[in-house]
Amino acid sequence: MAGNVFGQMFRITTWGESHGRAVGVVVDGLPAGLPFSDIDIQKELDRRRPGQSEVSTPRCEADRVEILSGIYGGVSTGTPISMLVWNADVRSSAYDDIKNTPRPGHADFTYIARYGIRDHSGGGRSSARETVGRVAGGALAKLLLSTFGIQIAGHVLELGGIRAKTLSFEEILENVEKNHVRCADPEAAKKMLEKVADLRQKGDSVGGIVEVIAKGVPAGLGEPVFDRLDADLAKALMSIPAIKGFEIGAGFEAAQMLGSEMNDPFRIEDGKITCVSNNAGGILGGISTGMDIVCRAAVKPTPSIGKIQQTVDLTIRENTEIIIKGRHDPTIPPRMVPVAEAMVALVLADHMLRSSFINSRTLLK
Repeated sequence: MAGNVFGQMFRITTWGESHGRAVGVVVDGLPAGLPFSDIDIQKELDRRRPGQSEVSTPRCEADRVEILSGIYGGVSTGTPISMLVWNADVRSSAYDDIKNTPRPGHADFTYIARYGIRDHSGGGRSSARETVGRVAGGALAKLLLSTFGIQIAGHVLELGGIRAKTLSFEEILENVEKNHVRCADPEAAKKMLEKVADLRQKGDSVGGIVEVIAKGVPAGLGEPVFDRLDADLAKALMSIPAIKGFEIGAGFEAAQMLGSEMNDPFRIEDGKITCVSNNAGGILGGISTGMDIVCRAAVKPTPSIGKIQQTVDLTIRENTEIIIKGRHDPTIPPRMVPVAEAMVALVLADHMLRSSFINSRTLLK
């Protein structure tokens, strides 16, 4: 199976299955000299960890990270960093009854069509459990970026049609972890929680929109044509399970705007070139402008629901019905926030290295 590696100079390779022995990641390209420990990784994994609230799956995993290589004396050595998280709360038998009946909305059918075989326990490699490795790798990317004053904040902007009010970057950082839906607007968060509770009782699920903002990104980051910074961000976020749409800056609203409305006028402030507005989302021509990078991802409803659904029986090639058991999130966006942040961090760290904003000796000076 190809497609398990992401990035060029800052590169991650994730591995493992939902109900296998463990999941993990190998990070290659982190410059030598970055101080870090398992605590830096763990705090991000704890945000992604299942079983923390009524809006997440009841699967209970400690998700304790083990760093196996690439660190000496508390700093990175410049060699590959391997990290592992053991799977503990595994109940594969819950999936035995649907081994030959692909679940609607899942990758069951497409994995069989592509490979002729699949791990049916919890979705195997296609499970969102794979994102453990992304978050672990992203934690190192965020740590690296922070040394250059770059901050990343994600939040649930919309859930079930309920949209948060516009908030500042600082307000998002301050409030996003204060409720279980990770919405920085308290009033909207309350309505979102009520919506999820109602749908969960009905055996259904709901999707939403996750927004990620990167602040402090220098101008001039990115490559033209096929390796545009915004194109890589789109790939990064669209590679996350359950993401069905991507936009940056004004996004799809740009299609309804006039040029005079869409264009961001330039001006000089304190001797620095900046923009009056940020409809471009911090990127022009695939290269960063120095403004905040603002991107959003549309997250579909959790496909595993408590309702009877139509499917097929692969053994007898006939139509049938399916009832999905197991433990599943009633809504995905809240736990998607740290994953989306990680993917944005990985892209920015990669481009910082590719654009020579960071070199192999920078952190050792």
